[in-house]
Amino acid sequence: RSAPIPFQGVSSASSPGVPSQSNMTSNRRLQQTQAQVNEVVDIMRVNVDKVLERDQKLSELDNRADALQLKRKYWWKNCKVYLSTI
Repeated sequence: RSAPIPFQGVSSASSPGVPSQSNMTSNRRLQQTQAQVNEVVDIMRVNVDKVLERDQKLSELDNRADALQLKRKYWWKNCKVYLSTI
């Protein structure tokens, strides 16, 4: 943290070293905004993780589809060879 801001001015409601009401309100808003930013960052991290998992699953599915297509191709080829021998 930075050093406290020196007291500037005379006010009957505040004494030296005590933050003003507007300063406390400003700090509260800043903390609320930072909490919201942290929440959004956490949500974005989760979403990025989900996108990466989805990409991996799609790659696996694509590989399985290629293997199935190859299997089907050779199955038909085998059927044609079998039928040509009859």
